[in-house]
Amino acid sequence: MQYTRNMVTGASTAELAVVLVDARNGVVEQTRRHTAVAALLRVPHVVLAVNKMDLVGYDESVFAAIAAEFADYARGLGVREVTAIPVSALAGDNVVEPSPHMDWYGGPTILEHLETVPVDHDPQGAPARLPVQYVIRPQSAEHPDYRGYAGQIASGVLRVGAPVTVLPSRLTTTIAAIDTLGGPAEAAWAPQSVTVRLADDIDVSRGDMIAPADGAPPVTRDLAATVCHVADRPLRVGDRVLVKHTTRTVKAVVKAIPSRLALDDPARRTAVEELRANDIGQVVVRTAEPLALDAYARSRRTGSFLLIDPDDGTTLTACMATEPAC
Repeated sequence: MQYTRNMVTGASTAELAVVLVDARNGVVEQTRRHTAVAALLRVPHVVLAVNKMDLVGYDESVFAAIAAEFADYARGLGVREVTAIPVSALAGDNVVEPSPHMDWYGGPTILEHLETVPVDHDPQGAPARLPVQYVIRPQSAEHPDYRGYAGQIASGVLRVGAPVTVLPSRLTTTIAAIDTLGGPAEAAWAPQSVTVRLADDIDVSRGDMIAPADGAPPVTRDLAATVCHVADRPLRVGDRVLVKHTTRTVKAVVKAIPSRLALDDPARRTAVEELRANDIGQVVVRTAEPLALDAYARSRRTGSFLLIDPDDGTTLTACMATEPAC
């Protein structure tokens, strides 16, 4: 179970995933599960490393069959890009240097692909989101009227003078100043940690979100998500849980579990009353307080949340909000 939890945690911020397949066994259930998690968390690049090619005589047809089967399965999950590479980790074939045993393969080695795959993102390509982590009010003789809202910018760019909305209250104002570790700044972008000061004295607390006035995320108490259940304890309809979203944690109840993914057929979904360890499915929860939630397809940071056991704090389920939230 710890392995699944670690995989979900790592994949949630990864730009590339390497799915390792034994050439003797081909695509197995574990392969499908790993691929489903990568697709669920929208990892942009997936590498299929077909290992132990030396044990199948470096046979091109074996590699081609595995690559074709994997590509079909990944396509059904919505994976946009798959690079298949035949390797022998023991002999070092196609790991760092091209293999002398597989002259039929003309693609990159593992290292070459990792060093050249594009992973850069334009910080201005997504709407700005600042989950408030801490309210700073020193109330000292040096700073008698200072009120700042500190946190790490989840996406986008914040600029002095820009109109913003504070969620979930939907109060509007403008950014009066941005303070960084290096001093005042006219602009800041993800993933910088900053303190923002606002032009108006409005109520802002930890867990609130500062967003552009013309591009704020929807505020809702009904969250629909694709999820990966990582705990030993099953998740059932009616369970009371905590929802942790960015810097905000609220009480919630599981309203419905519409379906569970069948790993052997991504198009097939089965209706269930509970999710067990390692299950991937759909969940709807109702929160006690509204949350400002993007769809995960739009923002991996502000479109994800966790379901937590309110009794012992155990992480139960990793959730990716669907579009639109219901």
